[in-house]
Amino acid sequence: MPSTDVRCPDCGSSIYTDSDEQVCEDCGLVVETDRLDRGPEWRSFDDDRINPKRTGAPLTVARHDRGLSTEIGYAADLSATKRRQFARLRRQHNRARIRSKRERNQIHAFTRIKHIASDHSLPTQVRDQACSLFRSAQNEDLLRGRSIEGFVAACLYAACRLTSISRTVEEITTASQSTTEEFQAAYDALNRDLGLPVEPTHPREFLPRYADRLDLSMAVERRARELVERTDKEGILVGRNPSGVAAACLYTAAKEHDVGLTQREAADVASVTPVTLRTTYQELGG
Repeated sequence: MPSTDVRCPDCGSSIYTDSDEQVCEDCGLVVETDRLDRGPEWRSFDDDRINPKRTGAPLTVARHDRGLSTEIGYAADLSATKRRQFARLRRQHNRARIRSKRERNQIHAFTRIKHIASDHSLPTQVRDQACSLFRSAQNEDLLRGRSIEGFVAACLYAACRLTSISRTVEEITTASQSTTEEFQAAYDALNRDLGLPVEPTHPREFLPRYADRLDLSMAVERRARELVERTDKEGILVGRNPSGVAAACLYTAAKEHDVGLTQREAADVASVTPVTLRTTYQELGG
């Protein structure tokens, strides 16, 4: 189609705009060109008219094959004999995708990581980083003699620490169905051999989530944040469980605002005992 706004720089005639070129109608000068097709890539197949997309899913580290493997699809217009044949082919194809015990362990671990991340509302960044840590642990041969469930918990917990997302060890181990000993052995191996750049968890990271679960107001949460900063300045935080310190600060702030919150309720949210909470509460002058 001719363009009235742009003129040829040589003869001043009208410019004809094609899908990827601008050409002068008189002298034929190519004024501008763009050989990239910026539209979607579509392609129709005679045997797959329902989903004509040409491009596949993006690459992801959350799958053992990074999402590059193929799958035998389903079609409704096949005879019973063909359906049975394709069911057998699909079963054999799924078996052939797993070439070694290493890949089988990856599939199991990555599936558990994705389920736990989804159940606990963890972002995709944490899920992908946990899968990358598990893959690195396999490359360093750290799984020998250790539990896969323990490494699932350790990788998820390390990914949460690296992305500054507050999750306690008890929450991760309970979700992964691993024991504390399995988790500790796996996490120590990750920290020692991979050199994780993790920093100590600060109690302030737990405050928003605990305040929401305890249904506390913003005023109580703000006061608890001030108490957390006080524990840091006065050295009360040294050697204490950060989750328990956060619960103690929320309990102290709730008492100051006359909110009916018991020590047991605050301790259960933080997965600590009331004695742990009461120690910090007394240090704060409660």
